[in-house]
Amino acid sequence: MNNWSDYPIFMAIAETGSLTAAGQKLNVSQPTVGRRLKALESEFGGDLLRKEDGRLVPTAFGAKVLEHVQRMDDEAAAIVRSGASLENALSGPVRISASQGLGEHWLPYAMQIFRESHPDILIEAGIAMHEANLAQREADIALRWMGPGTQNSLIGRKVVTFGFGLYASPQYLERFGAPKSLAEVADHDGVTTTMDGEDLLWKNITNGQAVMPRRFAFRSDSIEAHKRAIEAGCGIGPMPHCGIDRMDIVRVLPDFEVCVDLWVVAHEDLKKSTRIRAAFDYLIEALQADAGHFRYGEASCFYGGCNPGSVFHRRDEKSDREPASAL
Repeated sequence: MNNWSDYPIFMAIAETGSLTAAGQKLNVSQPTVGRRLKALESEFGGDLLRKEDGRLVPTAFGAKVLEHVQRMDDEAAAIVRSGASLENALSGPVRISASQGLGEHWLPYAMQIFRESHPDILIEAGIAMHEANLAQREADIALRWMGPGTQNSLIGRKVVTFGFGLYASPQYLERFGAPKSLAEVADHDGVTTTMDGEDLLWKNITNGQAVMPRRFAFRSDSIEAHKRAIEAGCGIGPMPHCGIDRMDIVRVLPDFEVCVDLWVVAHEDLKKSTRIRAAFDYLIEALQADAGHFRYGEASCFYGGCNPGSVFHRRDEKSDREPASAL
């Protein structure tokens, strides 16, 4: 009889395309992944995966099995979510998924104000460049760029707009001069951030135009490293206006700007969880209170010398405040 715990391993291999990546995702060793896959294939009496272009992909039989495994996984996740949705207490963990810059520099300050009125709630921040799977309870709430995602079971709200521009250090511009047009940016050194080899910033900052530096001087998978490389003079790079606090960099092509929307998203099964709904509503209010910070780089309500309590709660007292909840 099949070992039920082998099915998630098979699904992870099919999703990631390799034994090593599947092991990293599940926090088990690569030899263990390979051994469990072989045991499952032995039980079935046929191959579940085959090599194609350097990746492991499901065979025709494996694809049929994978459909069943994915449904099993969805049902198991639904059981977990249904348990969470019955919790009425304002205590326990709330897992929030956010990208590196927002999650590292804004979220801790903003959520501390929330905890002043909800001291028994633990904020668990998942900081990553990839989107958390809310259906699988990788997070309870996600802060997502450009859209809520494609799942019908997600409830989301577009909350604020971020303004992005191109930035460089004074030292870099002194050595190489400043571009006078977007086309001239192609002749400069660039700084970029990637995930799995895919550019995360330049493709959006150029607003669909096929313009970016022909040569990149610094590439990383870290927003913090991206910022410091620009400040160090490695080249020109995209930055949100709100991310340049206390940095020795200047804006290049001040008339050029791209705006990107941020959404707050949760799974609809969690709308009855008191603590998750409280955190969801608060995040919408907090982000809206800092709308000028995100859009234009104005001072934040939560850090940088401001008094977060007075600034934020003054907004709460407005009689015409729009109800925050989208759940």
